[in-house]
Amino acid sequence: MSTAPAESFHVRLTASRPARHKRAIVFCCDQNYLVFAAHAAAQIASLVEKPEFDICICYGHQAVVLPDSLAGLGIRLCHVDVGDVFEGLRLDKGKTHDVYLRIALPTAFAGEYDKILYLDSDIFVQGGDFNALFDIDVAPHCIASVRDNVQWRTPKRQNKRNTIKGIPPSAYFNAGVMLMDVQAYTEQELMRRCVEFGRARRRDLKRHDQNLYNAVLQNDWAEISPVWNWQYSWSTRLFAVFAYPNIIHFIGPAKPWKDESGQFEPRFADSFDRFIRTHFSGSRQVETGGRRLAPDSMKMTKMLIKHLITARKIAHYLARFPNELTVHR
Repeated sequence: MSTAPAESFHVRLTASRPARHKRAIVFCCDQNYLVFAAHAAAQIASLVEKPEFDICICYGHQAVVLPDSLAGLGIRLCHVDVGDVFEGLRLDKGKTHDVYLRIALPTAFAGEYDKILYLDSDIFVQGGDFNALFDIDVAPHCIASVRDNVQWRTPKRQNKRNTIKGIPPSAYFNAGVMLMDVQAYTEQELMRRCVEFGRARRRDLKRHDQNLYNAVLQNDWAEISPVWNWQYSWSTRLFAVFAYPNIIHFIGPAKPWKDESGQFEPRFADSFDRFIRTHFSGSRQVETGGRRLAPDSMKMTKMLIKHLITARKIAHYLARFPNELTVHR
């Protein structure tokens, strides 16, 4: 085991092995979501022949255990101990302060990694040059991310769940995929700023760290192509067939591994089901009920109409990114 203390806020990192690269793809999860983080990690490993990055799975209060069958992936398991750093921050019912763990990643990994690509666990990876993504220059910002999908069609639109009283409207990013420049993040004291803001405005927050990041940064972030975080909703899923994004992000409460209404493409559930049966046979299985969304269903009709109405706006948005490595600073 390797142990590396992080100076600020008494964050401490304990890892299953030393770092091998100066860059890392990092997931944060508990044992319940480990299977989905591991599924995404396996997809990335199969895509990248010569990775120039580590793959880490981080946990907080609850330790996670990977099955021996996944040892070949070389995943680095990391315990990030933040002590009482996140005390006083808002929590939804049933949640722990681990929902803020990604805020601490650059602090925890300072001295080991120069860049971190944070990924949510509820994703499906189907392409992308991850080595090249790490190479993009996001300076002078410390984070590069994808705009929240409520602003894909209408850039100035503000979602009520995203707004905080007294904070002016701004471009708002989805924190499910973030490329972090560790040095800039540390120099700009982003962790401290987020924690202090979160404690001071606890009653005004409607989400967790995504609200904090956007309120504190206020447009001070680099924007990358939505192919790196295609937020899969009823208004964007049909466009995904042609955009063929690198990462599909299952935002919201509906997930393809618990899809009794049959609203997701069957290939997602099939992939998760095979992975679970192979590596996590004792875990909860995929539940779909065997249903498929009928072409003449009301839900399909609404989706088709929505896509037809918004097609021009989505095309305009996608045209801002001529290739997957385009970045707007």
